Amino acid sequence: MGVDYYKVLQVDRNAKEDDLKKAYRKLAMKWHPDKNPNNKKDAEAKFKTISEAYDVLSDPQKKAVYDQYGEEGLKGQMPPPGAGGFSGMHHDGGSSSFRFNPRNADDIFSEFFGMQSPFGGMGGSHGGSPFQRSMFGDDIFSQFRGATGGGGEGSASMPPRKGAMIERTLPCSLEDLFKGTTKKMKISRDVSDGTGRSTTVEEILAIEIRPGWKKGTKITFPEKGNEQRGVIPSDLVFIIDEKPHAVFKRDGNDLVVTQKISLAEALTGYTAQITTLDGRSLTIPVNSVISPTYEEVVKGEGMPIPKEPTRKGNLRIKFDIKFPTRLTSDQKKGIKLLLTSS
Repeated sequence: MGVDYYKVLQVDRNAKEDDLKKAYRKLAMKWHPDKNPNNKKDAEAKFKTISEAYDVLSDPQKKAVYDQYGEEGLKGQMPPPGAGGFSGMHHDGGSSSFRFNPRNADDIFSEFFGMQSPFGGMGGSHGGSPFQRSMFGDDIFSQFRGATGGGGEGSASMPPRKGAMIERTLPCSLEDLFKGTTKKMKISRDVSDGTGRSTTVEEILAIEIRPGWKKGTKITFPEKGNEQRGVIPSDLVFIIDEKPHAVFKRDGNDLVVTQKISLAEALTGYTAQITTLDGRSLTIPVNSVISPTYEEVVKGEGMPIPKEPTRKGNLRIKFDIKFPTRLTSDQKKGIKLLLTSS
């Protein structure tokens, strides 16, 4: 049986990225050989296995192969019998293999904690790489102890992390998105001075909405989140949302409007009167016989196309035909005579 990497990291098979990082941080700190001078050989073996487990489970491609074929399939020069083709295969001259190259445990540790070389010039060895003392003293782990409790990520010994993105919905009317506009939004955020003291400031952001923008368009204001020591402020992102309109519906770059008409108008002709989103009046004669599925298309009267400001989509007029619920005998005879004679 191969090594159970999930058991090594003490996580379940549905563990997320944060769960894997938390587990690796805890176990790597516990079993690092320099933390176990009286049991270094055993610690080195455990530290190597912990690092390998994290390296595999945090890499989507390696994890996919491991989940399907286990450690033997991951490390084998050929896939297990009956494996067929799978993600991560390397093709060479007609043969297929998945090449797993184990990474050095020291490199994984240094990369994870954001240090190129946490050790100085003394110490033992691990996996062919020297394990050495820290230039800051015998116990380099004093720099990381805060991280095990989740509060040390902003320490001076580690590179600053970026705060999580802050997203806010920005409701816009169809008129706003047709003509373009500038919306002003007041925000409050914490700002640090040179001494580390924090004060709350208010700021007005001008958000430019360009003609033709669609629902889901994002406008980003870099680093407008709260400032705090050791953390790069979050980006503030506004996401366009489109308010329902009383008359028009949007379909891509087209505008769709529905007109209610009588059966007589559908058969004999109809003139649509429409007020556009920018306030113009359109008079559109419809000379065709209007069926329930008929659409009258007016080119160039739809939404502006953002990448081509001089062009617009189309205006599509649909019809809701009101059929009579009752007809007299004379009406039936007249309609039948009229339609048959035509």
